[in-house]
Amino acid sequence: MITEHRRRAYLNAMQVATWLPRVALPFAAPSNLELLALAPEVPLEDAPRPVADVVPDAPATESRPAATSVRAKIEIPRPGSTPRPVAQPEPEAAAEPEAAPAKVETLPPPRFSLQLLRAGNCLLLVELPTGEPFQSRDPAYLLLKDLLRAASLPDSPQILGEPVRWPLLSRGNMDQGPDAARDFVQGFVGMRVEEQGDCACLWLLGLPAVRFAGEADATAFNRELQVEGLGAAWALPGLELLMDEPERKGELWQAMRRVMRRWKSTE
Repeated sequence: MITEHRRRAYLNAMQVATWLPRVALPFAAPSNLELLALAPEVPLEDAPRPVADVVPDAPATESRPAATSVRAKIEIPRPGSTPRPVAQPEPEAAAEPEAAPAKVETLPPPRFSLQLLRAGNCLLLVELPTGEPFQSRDPAYLLLKDLLRAASLPDSPQILGEPVRWPLLSRGNMDQGPDAARDFVQGFVGMRVEEQGDCACLWLLGLPAVRFAGEADATAFNRELQVEGLGAAWALPGLELLMDEPERKGELWQAMRRVMRRWKSTE
């Protein structure tokens, strides 16, 4: 152990200031009188102030949150890695998605049954009221025989092929809408007209026959039509409609007298 005088000489040589308290500190050990005697005199104004005097007055209850600074994260490229290209903003026109194509509405398939007949030099496309082929005692078939006799045509028409029933398929994704039905019926009848060769007039009996073979509607009843690929046609109300509304027969008879010249002139 070195003496206190030598220790202080070492501290002074190293320019280390030594501080000693001027007053007794609470809970501190008793001061060494030898040290107090050797302590240099310090002016009162240079004496250290108590901690309570140094701290500025501040409200005890007020607490200021520490300011936090948010820094943008800077991505530092690592060795051997390829820097990611900075995405450039796309033009406003390209950012807008293309307008979706309008959805085409699919119409439900129509339902009908048609039978193609031949009487003399006329072909008859007749709507089947029950959907089944004519029977000899069916009221609709008896009415058809009366119409043929009134038109001076054979009253026992010849059946040409099987009935045309639509839709063709009960399932599947094939288009069976009105346009497809029209194309099918016109193709079927057109092929039969070419086979027969000497068709003077095509009778269209019933709205389905007028609509899908003659491309007309109910307003064309009792009128003559010129159908591309099928030739001259005559639109008539359906047999069932004539039975339900007998008053239509008078108008039909007047129209028949005008159209009859087509098949009578070729006999």
